[in-house]
Amino acid sequence: MSRNRIDRTPFELRINDLSHDGRGVARREEGIHAGKAIFVSGALPGERVMVEQTGKSRHFDEARVLEVLEASKDRVEPPCPHFGTCSGCVLQHLEAGVQIALKQQVLMDNLERIGHVTPKNVLAPLTGKAWGYRRKGRFSVKRVEKKDKTLVGFRETDPRFVADLRECHTVVPELGMKVAALSALVDSLDGRADIPQIEFIAGDQGVALVFRHLNPLSDKDREALAAFGAEHGFIIFLQPGGVTSVHPLQEPAPELSFALPQWNAELAFRPLDFIQVNGDLNQKMIAHALELLDPQANDHVLDLFCGLGNFTLPLARVAGRVTGVEGDAGLVQRARENAQRNGLGNADFHAADLSVELRGQPWLKQPYTKLLLDPPRSGAIEVLKQLPLDGLERIVYVSCHPGSLARDAGWLVNEAGWTLQSAGAMDMFPQTAHVESIALFLPPRRGKQAVTTASSASPRA
Repeated sequence: MSRNRIDRTPFELRINDLSHDGRGVARREEGIHAGKAIFVSGALPGERVMVEQTGKSRHFDEARVLEVLEASKDRVEPPCPHFGTCSGCVLQHLEAGVQIALKQQVLMDNLERIGHVTPKNVLAPLTGKAWGYRRKGRFSVKRVEKKDKTLVGFRETDPRFVADLRECHTVVPELGMKVAALSALVDSLDGRADIPQIEFIAGDQGVALVFRHLNPLSDKDREALAAFGAEHGFIIFLQPGGVTSVHPLQEPAPELSFALPQWNAELAFRPLDFIQVNGDLNQKMIAHALELLDPQANDHVLDLFCGLGNFTLPLARVAGRVTGVEGDAGLVQRARENAQRNGLGNADFHAADLSVELRGQPWLKQPYTKLLLDPPRSGAIEVLKQLPLDGLERIVYVSCHPGSLARDAGWLVNEAGWTLQSAGAMDMFPQTAHVESIALFLPPRRGKQAVTTASSASPRA
């Protein structure tokens, strides 16, 4: 996308649609580019807006809203003062109920367009609190000498720049309302130019901050970090090198964990481990997935991309046996430890790269009755094609990318003969265009027979 030689003279547009990434869509009406698509940040369907062009390519242009001349009935006032500059959230100006309806439509469009499949049932969207939910993320840090200031925040809509945040309304409030204090702290350090990022993760014990630093920190800086943590209740970690170099600033550091009360389980994790970003929705999602999968005491469930055991441990409370498989050996070790700490002897774990040839893997030779998978954005097509699907009674697929889910659903339905029984969106990332979803597949032998209540029930939004 070129930003050079752009005519930035403001002009008026009527917005016709909303793109999958949350931008308004219009067509140029005049001049040599009449009919050309233009994507407008901050605009909603039905609105008349004054815009400034920000980018161009052969097939479409980009612009941002300067003024809303006629507002949509679905427009709301964004609570964050950084909306429009920070790229962390792009839908704050859209009413929450319309946001999730948009995500539901994105999912259905992807299933039809990419997978050529349509679910028999559309599940009611799964929703939770709209603000203060984000418990894991990464702030970029940049010392800007011209401004004599150190910026801490997410990237701007122009990713070359770091947004100068004072607050963040989607991050858990213990941290989100203290971003300005965090920025002031870093700016006060001798090594402020050597800190490129700060990762954060929240457990039941509080918020942990991981300061990546390219050179050793002075004693003065370490004391300042310790004082900041004590004042604000943060658990401070340092990362002088790779992932394995992370260590607490002060010993002993409290163990990080989060509870899943419905399943009498507690999952311990390390500061850079993957956990679901939205803790509230995570618990609803687990309950929803188990309802769809309908595990019984005689089931042996295969949980692929199991991570720390987020689904595995709750499954082990109700299924006869659960086998979890994950590519990250460190996560597998912690999943084993989590099963042990929760007294779950019917869960076993294996480390394996699920995107490559799996022939010879001992866990692949076991018989399973049900499958749950929660892959990364790239999806799960490689492992699906290697699994012995014949013995499975149900597959529940949790997805963080509707395009890869649609591709995999297309293969399961059109090539392997399964039925896409149900699918629906889950609002794991409110205020953003990110689409999380869940789908239930039934095997060929079930045909069009009636499905149990668990497979067709819709959760309350």
